[in-house]
Amino acid sequence: MSTNEAMVVAALIAALVVVLVLVFRKRAAIRARLPARPRGEKASPPGAGRVGGDGGLEDSMAGDAIRLSTGVAEGAGDPIGLAPVSTEAARAYRIDLDGVSAGGELSVAIDHTPEQLRGLMADQRREQRALQAEFTELKDQLGVSDAALRAFFVILEQEVPAAHWLAHLSEIALRHKQALECLSALETRDPQARTLLDRAQVAIEAGDYGEAEGLLDQAEGLELAGIRAAEGPPEGAGTAVEGHRLSAAAIRAGQAEVFLIRLRYPEAAERFAAAELVPAAESEIRLAYREQHAGALYRQGDERGDNPALEAAIRAYRDLLQDHVRERVPLDWAMTWNNLGNALSILGEREAGTEHLEEAVVAYRAALREFTRERVPRRWATTQNNLGAALGTLGGRESDIGRLEEAIAAYRAALREYTRERVPLDWARIQNNLGNVLWTLGVREAGVERLEEAVAAYHAALREYTRERAPLDWAGTQNNLGNVLRTLGEREAGTGRLEEAVAACRAALREFTRERTPLDWARTQNNLGAALQALGERESGAVRLREAVAAYRNALRERTRERVPLDWARTQNNLGNALRTLGVRQPGTERLGEAVTAYHAALRERTRDRVPLQWASTQNNLGNTLGLIGARESGAARLDGARGCIESAWRVVKDAGMDQYDEDFRQRLEVIDRLVAARRDGE
Repeated sequence: MSTNEAMVVAALIAALVVVLVLVFRKRAAIRARLPARPRGEKASPPGAGRVGGDGGLEDSMAGDAIRLSTGVAEGAGDPIGLAPVSTEAARAYRIDLDGVSAGGELSVAIDHTPEQLRGLMADQRREQRALQAEFTELKDQLGVSDAALRAFFVILEQEVPAAHWLAHLSEIALRHKQALECLSALETRDPQARTLLDRAQVAIEAGDYGEAEGLLDQAEGLELAGIRAAEGPPEGAGTAVEGHRLSAAAIRAGQAEVFLIRLRYPEAAERFAAAELVPAAESEIRLAYREQHAGALYRQGDERGDNPALEAAIRAYRDLLQDHVRERVPLDWAMTWNNLGNALSILGEREAGTEHLEEAVVAYRAALREFTRERVPRRWATTQNNLGAALGTLGGRESDIGRLEEAIAAYRAALREYTRERVPLDWARIQNNLGNVLWTLGVREAGVERLEEAVAAYHAALREYTRERAPLDWAGTQNNLGNVLRTLGEREAGTGRLEEAVAACRAALREFTRERTPLDWARTQNNLGAALQALGERESGAVRLREAVAAYRNALRERTRERVPLDWARTQNNLGNALRTLGVRQPGTERLGEAVTAYHAALRERTRDRVPLQWASTQNNLGNTLGLIGARESGAARLDGARGCIESAWRVVKDAGMDQYDEDFRQRLEVIDRLVAARRDGE
């Protein structure tokens, strides 16, 4: 190569780097105009994140908003350049109105921390128990026997992730009491059945739920035998047959309550289908069983990720609306709309489209027609919160910010009744939800006003979410605070906010350990990597960038392709971004080659058919990196590959109507073309 040719190549390499840097610096200005992409995932009991690199279309550092405990659904997401910081709309704390679920209207007070509960449960497994006094105190708080509390511990260990033991313990204790009340009130004319029911109560009190289920099966058999023994068809067999049918249905409902104690929702839903046994004249009893049937399906769908169960719950709630006539039972009508909205919202969060989320918004607004603040202030606030959750998720998927503004208004309405003085933890949860939506909106806007409001909301939540009182909620809010601080830091000249973001993520990891909450640990490692990467891009050295690479690789230890394929792909993409930034600062192409490997891995799940904008984002990142390698190597093969990737990404972006990126794409392709031409002229 001649001296002149070498100078041309050097100039073109410098031009490529300049273009990439300029594009990177334009991210904040561009984000305010971007539409959002869909999400997919859901959390535990019934019941609201995300970043870019040096190409105009990167996922850069994908931060994730953490779902908080007991009925919270704060989902995870990564803002990519194609879809701003909240492409996967944040899940939010959703409150159920079934009287049992976390956040419902009934509760059993527990004055223990999660750490104390874990210690007690471990102590009960030892031969020499050192915490018997604490065990007795908890038993007395719950109002159950020693044996029952030990049975609760077994259920928790078998059915519930350790992070949610405390929330579910309250629910199990409440279900235990409800099952006893159900059997105590149950009437039967069969003395043998009565004896079996009394024995079942004793078994439940002792926590022997398997024995209770067997006894209830026998009692039901006696009642069904009574029906068969009656003369004539059941509908004409007189009051005796009706009595047997009512008793058999009530026993099945009692069985369902026992299954709910054990968190076995499908079996409970099957038993609550006992409504078919209830005589048509007893319409209120039939409705009550149908409501419980829908509720059990909902819990299965929500807590166990069972979408068919959620779909069945939606059908059941729609059927109930045919009988809960607004003019006759307005509050029951409104409650059914709220519960339907919850099921639709959760299903919508797991799907790519917006149909179910739109339906959820309609459902919540229907409920608010009767759940007015003047009439039922707590239920009004509950439904406002749930409406905010659905609007926030929907707003994260749409280019218009109107839904996000509506979500903010709904959360602020809910806070008028959910005050810190009255319900401090619910107040904190809604503050966290509000922070998530403010962050999502703030990423799309050019200024920092909304982001500062998000910081204030998270700090408010942390006034009640202390590490001692609610360690996992504290950790989740610290994670979310870290995300918004990182976003602010990317828009400011200094590194103070980014340092705070790193500190917040590291604080979250003190409670989100790999052993206790592996996926939350992985999500926070991903977010820590994002903050470290942003910080490393501001610093001249490579220490922070290497730490970012380590954090992303930590996240991939739990975010596996088999377990959470799209999250795995997201973190692979982020890892590629960090490696590319590191590679730009180092001689040779080793790190850039590792980035290419990471992008190829991400594309195994980020397919064009499945998630076209995410595919385009990673294709774009891959093209940028191949261009950098090609600029350092001889020949044009890598540059041709870079051109193909960037061109294919551009086509998808244009098809999505995102013309604001045209100039960025055009500039990068022109630089590559000039470099290829110079190479070929020198051959």
